[in-house]
Amino acid sequence: MKLLAAFLALLAAAIPATAAEPVRLSADDALQQDAASYATAFGLTGDEALLRLRQQRASIAVTERLRVRFADRLASIRIVHRPSWGVVVTLAGTDVPPDTVEQSDGLPIPVGFIGGAGSTRAAALRLLDAERGRLPGLVPGYRGAGVDPASGGLVVMQRLSVDPRPQAEVERDLTATLGLPVRVRRLDAVMSDSAAIGGGRVVGPNSEGRLFRCTTGFVVKNASGQLGITTAAHCPDTLNWRGPDGEERLLPMLGSWGAAQNDIQINGGVGLAEPLLFSDTGKTSVRPVTSWATRPMTRVGDWLCLRGESSGYACSEVELTDFAPAGQLCGGLCTNSWVTLRGPRCKSGDSGAPIFLGSVAYGTLKGGAYLPDGGCAFSYYQSVDYLPEGWRVLTVR
Repeated sequence: MKLLAAFLALLAAAIPATAAEPVRLSADDALQQDAASYATAFGLTGDEALLRLRQQRASIAVTERLRVRFADRLASIRIVHRPSWGVVVTLAGTDVPPDTVEQSDGLPIPVGFIGGAGSTRAAALRLLDAERGRLPGLVPGYRGAGVDPASGGLVVMQRLSVDPRPQAEVERDLTATLGLPVRVRRLDAVMSDSAAIGGGRVVGPNSEGRLFRCTTGFVVKNASGQLGITTAAHCPDTLNWRGPDGEERLLPMLGSWGAAQNDIQINGGVGLAEPLLFSDTGKTSVRPVTSWATRPMTRVGDWLCLRGESSGYACSEVELTDFAPAGQLCGGLCTNSWVTLRGPRCKSGDSGAPIFLGSVAYGTLKGGAYLPDGGCAFSYYQSVDYLPEGWRVLTVR
């Protein structure tokens, strides 16, 4: 834990208790902070946690090559953390290559292969797209569906205690009806949208005149050089930014996109904004944004973090990369382009929160599945590659 302890001591010494100006972390320091969360979650030393997150970043190049090589047989590519870190490729068919260790950015990337998947990801995506309108009628208490990384079929979310049939019976019936393997995940949760720099507080009146709180995501820039900042499309149109030092700034809406694969709004009035995110719950430090990762580059098992106005700073694993939320949450039916996280937290006010690892932008939070005790069954976000046409995430030069 020497490296981690030294980093935390340095950060603590750099932040006076009464500081109004957040400390600026480097890209390396930002990854160190996320490694601290990873170390706690998996019981590792700080050095081992940091190595694994660097391997996660470096492995993207490896998994992109594997995705192309096995395109016709691919069920899933996952990142696993136990008993050791590595990449697992699940394939349809029984012809399986031997496990190997690739090299990327000077780091070893262990790759294991599993055969016998009941479907491919491509087939499951076609089925999900074709049947998403029928699934609510087939599954009482339907809460959405995605591609199951274990089988290449579907995983269907179902409200607990709504369907009297045993779970195994529901899975058998759906598998027979749809023609692909189906796993049912039952949860006592309600799907809902989670109700200047990234990860900050903005408030505005809703249609009923009541104040509604959201979280800013990333500073963005369009082709003409105009700057804006993202939040969720279901947030109020005109927002008031409130910084930790008491600064207030009116942010008029530049555009809103809230259908199918989008829940994104861009507000202007940000001034000479920089590509920064609040990096911790208390807003005592900020991290830079140096690049972004697309949805195809995101794998099940990736360790990602968020900074929400209500939840603060939290991290967890990617659960599904091809998820279609239930209901009319996307101005109608949602596409299967949403990414889910195992929690980490989902609270009202987190809408639009940035999803990141280190200094890399991944997406903006839409909502989650809320448990009766206030917990979070899972949350889901829009990847940055679905930003409106002409807009891109602003990064440090």
